[in-house]
Amino acid sequence: MSISGPVLCVVGARPNFMKMAPILRAMAAHVPPLPVRLVHTGQHYDKGMSERFFEDLHLPRPDINLEVGPGTHAIQTAEIMRNFEPVVDAHKPSCVAVVGDVNSTLACALVAVKKNVPVVHIEAGLRSYDRTMPEEINRILTDQISDRLYITERTAGDNLAREGIPSSRVCFAGNVMIDSVFLGRKNARSAKETLQSNNVNPVVLSHPLGYGVVTLHRPSNVDHPEILRALLRVLGEVATKLPLVLALHPRTRSNIDSFCLSDLVDTARMVLLPPLGYLEMLGLMAGATVVLTDSGGLQEETTALGVPCLTLRENTERPITVEQGTNILVGRDRSVIVGAIQEILAGRGKRGRVPEFWDGHAAERITADLYQWLKQK
Repeated sequence: MSISGPVLCVVGARPNFMKMAPILRAMAAHVPPLPVRLVHTGQHYDKGMSERFFEDLHLPRPDINLEVGPGTHAIQTAEIMRNFEPVVDAHKPSCVAVVGDVNSTLACALVAVKKNVPVVHIEAGLRSYDRTMPEEINRILTDQISDRLYITERTAGDNLAREGIPSSRVCFAGNVMIDSVFLGRKNARSAKETLQSNNVNPVVLSHPLGYGVVTLHRPSNVDHPEILRALLRVLGEVATKLPLVLALHPRTRSNIDSFCLSDLVDTARMVLLPPLGYLEMLGLMAGATVVLTDSGGLQEETTALGVPCLTLRENTERPITVEQGTNILVGRDRSVIVGAIQEILAGRGKRGRVPEFWDGHAAERITADLYQWLKQK
């Protein structure tokens, strides 16, 4: 039995690109190939950065771009739904495949399920149990309306079971983000090249302990002046021991200026970089002594790279990175952060191990299962 229509694969924000790229390659390489249409919602509206990510990941140009752009969560979700509905009507897909937990994920899944089109959720079942995070709401609701759910770790299956989702709808396939990491490392730009091209102080390049990488973008960390001020003070203290490279979200950099916190950035020891491409960021992380972040994806990438990671959050939807990987939850506690840095600089940093099925072949397993599942529809 042949597949009735194309798989509509949805991307909207940069983390989606890293997850969808290996899936598209696996679908094209499958025998027979799966028919695919790539839909870019335009949720991430920095066109220059989107272009760089498509090039770095060898993603094909989107077949459809909804060009939604910025907005509040409600406006953005509504606009994606409004623009995506005619795409579903026109292409009559066999299923809609969504990844991760951004607004595009939930919006396109809602359109599909209300039109009786099967929904496939890749990276399902992850939970932080913090409903103040918009991503947590997106994850929970998308999983509830999905027909086929691919999980990155076994505990995600336990989460889904507790929420009443039968195991027959769930497939443990591994982590497609790690597929991109393994492939990208072969072409990653060296940290030295990235830092030199940005005219970074030579002291950072030659420091005997190396350097740390910092990313911050969660609203809970960067949208409140007193919290951002406290974090920058802690980072300044860390920087007296280890130079820090801050690859910050544009909104974070804007908030530093608008909150009048620029004086807390010690430019002799703390380097502010412009937004980086995927291969630049991958090389920078791979060469780092430690990564301090509030990003979910970087928790996974550092575990795959074997680089110690300090997560500046009180919880994580990726507990396997703590249980098996290199990640430590440090919150915003100064003493915990500084203590963890001292341990790392003393050579006692957490190395962990790469979890099950984080082996670079998750997309192949997803594609093989999806093909058989669609044939039976």
